[in-house]
Amino acid sequence: MKKKVLLLCILTILVAVLLSGCIPGDGSYTSSKPAGFLSGIWHGWIAPISLIISIFKRSIRVYEAVNKGWWYDFGFYMAIISGFGGISFSRKRKKDK
Repeated sequence: MKKKVLLLCILTILVAVLLSGCIPGDGSYTSSKPAGFLSGIWHGWIAPISLIISIFKRSIRVYEAVNKGWWYDFGFYMAIISGFGGISFSRKRKKDK
């Protein structure tokens, strides 16, 4: 049982590090190539990781300032409220009687 918990913790940390590869504020976006809709979705999904990293590194932000505007905002907001299917996890199925 302890091996499973340890493996799960290691896997979670590894996934978190890999997912934070394209984090907002890392300098990968410029005014000639701003973040778009898909970047907005990605940044919304990794927002909790971005928030934790931003505590230790001031250049990292939860939201990319260099973006295409409405489309980035729309993707970011969609990802934040969906939370990897969090809405569907909270729904309860009605049992057939």
